[in-house]
Amino acid sequence: MNPDKIELMKGTLKELCIGLLRLDFPVVQAALSGYSDLPMRVIARRLGAPYTLCEVMLDKFIVELKPRRRNRHFFMVADEEHPTGGQLMGADPQDFAPAALRLVEHGFDVIDVNFGCPVKKVLGRCRGGYHLSQPAVALEIVRRVRDAVPAEIPVTVKMRRGIDDSAESREKFFEIFDGAFALGVAAITVHGRTVHQRYDGPSRWEFLREVKAYAGDRVVLGSGDLFTAQACIDMIRYTGVDGVTVARGAIGNPWIFAQTRALAAGLPLPEPPTLYEQRDVICEHYRLAEELYGPERCLPDMRKFAIKYSQLHPQHIDVRSDFCAVRHPGGWRDVLDKWYATEGPGVHPNVTEPNPRSTEAALTSV
Repeated sequence: MNPDKIELMKGTLKELCIGLLRLDFPVVQAALSGYSDLPMRVIARRLGAPYTLCEVMLDKFIVELKPRRRNRHFFMVADEEHPTGGQLMGADPQDFAPAALRLVEHGFDVIDVNFGCPVKKVLGRCRGGYHLSQPAVALEIVRRVRDAVPAEIPVTVKMRRGIDDSAESREKFFEIFDGAFALGVAAITVHGRTVHQRYDGPSRWEFLREVKAYAGDRVVLGSGDLFTAQACIDMIRYTGVDGVTVARGAIGNPWIFAQTRALAAGLPLPEPPTLYEQRDVICEHYRLAEELYGPERCLPDMRKFAIKYSQLHPQHIDVRSDFCAVRHPGGWRDVLDKWYATEGPGVHPNVTEPNPRSTEAALTSV
């Protein structure tokens, strides 16, 4: 199904505006550390994502990066993937502005500031989610980035619902939330978990609902536990957020965007991609990665994607094992020839993560 030919039903889902950008659909691909490079973003765009974000980059690293061939993938933006956002993370406010400018110079259409990463070593270096504990520093970062980049470039922020669930943390969340919008950010993405929670337990959609009600016309995107097309629809309808960002749910399953478009148009959930459809996308993903990184360097990078792609194959355990055993470039073709040479139905990925809908009744009441 061609996502471009699917029209939204009136009153179902609306277009998403991020500053001057008008996106025809409010379900986008999130920044994914170690994953959302150019090949993944291009595949997601072709399969229905109206906007993607690159993997988070350290501000100091971007400023100091030499323009060498082996480094080119950090700045690569394909013509077909606009608009795409560059996400920055760091500790010192003064490092953000030059890094943001460099990303704009290389063609990124949006600058996203990461105040949500919960990884321990990131927090230990006063980056990412750590900034939710220090509103003054967080807002200084936002101010410097907004002042540095051209007015037509939207600046956005990624947050979690707080460091923890204390009253102090909640107060700091809203101080940063209000302050960032006052400084001119175009949208804020809120993940429904706390920093201390990391990825344990469900994302609290009730909090997202509260935040969007509080925000009014200000653009808020939701994040957390979006592993199926139905979950994307459910989050928007239940919380009222203006859009959602699909993170882990898009790794190895870029079809989630076309599937969500279909549901939004009032159509049944499409069947999972067939083995031939999976093969074609995996081949193209590999081709893009090999072109960008070279035949040797792309192997370990593609292995982590193959693990996820294999979940859509009926014999996913065996397929995953064979993909993980590939040690030379030609090995990929051998696995595809073995497991994807005969057409057959695929399967939807087995989702073990909770879908944190409050209740079915709550969803149908909004």
